[in-house]
Amino acid sequence: MAESVKVLPEEIQDIINVHEWDMRTREGVQRFRELKAKSLPSVALDGELVWESLIPMQEELIAEIRQRFEEKNQGV
Repeated sequence: MAESVKVLPEEIQDIINVHEWDMRTREGVQRFRELKAKSLPSVALDGELVWESLIPMQEELIAEIRQRFEEKNQGV
């Protein structure tokens, strides 16, 4: 999943902050539980679990990121 994010267009890279947790660490396991995820891979945007058990198509991921960015920045 991390590779899917790393190859996003630069315009998308500029508006996101990426955090990747390793499931072999206490912090990773804790974050997985906080998101109430049940399987890997899991993708959360803005602290909300959006995809679980699959890697979204790049177009779908970009569309979701853009939509959330636009909603957060309305009227700015």
